[in-house]
Amino acid sequence: MAETFHLRIVSPSRIFYEGEAEFVEMKTVEGRIGIYAGHVPTTVILDPGMLVICGGGRTRKAALHTGFAQILPDRVSIMAEIAEWPEEIDGSRAEEARIRARRNLESGEDERSLRQAEMALKKALARLETVDRLQ
Repeated sequence: MAETFHLRIVSPSRIFYEGEAEFVEMKTVEGRIGIYAGHVPTTVILDPGMLVICGGGRTRKAALHTGFAQILPDRVSIMAEIAEWPEEIDGSRAEEARIRARRNLESGEDERSLRQAEMALKKALARLETVDRLQ
C-alpha cells in the first residue's frame, strides 16, 4: 500500500473534500503538478483545471477554479474559489460558457475584457474536461 497524506480542499461555500490520498494532480499557473507523500514544502497558485485524487484503490476527479495550495510532506491544503465534482457540473451550460468566452476573446475588446474572457474560457474548459465533454 502506498504512503498517504492528508488532503483538505475548501472553497468559500464548503469543505469540498477531506481525507487521505496517495497522489493528487492539479493545474497551477506554471503547469500541472503531481504530489505524493513526502513532497517538498511548496505553495502554488492554481489555474482553472481538473484535479485528480487517487487513494484507497479509487480515482476521483473534480474541477478547480483559481486559488492556491500549500503542500507539505504529510498534508496538502487547497483553497479554491470553486471546486466541483463532475455530477455537480451542467455540461451544456459549460459548453455555452466556452462558446461565449471564445466569442468574447475574438471580439478584441479592451485588455480587461480579454482577461475576463480568457479566465471564463479556462473555467469552462476545466468543467468540460472534468465531465469528459472536451472535444
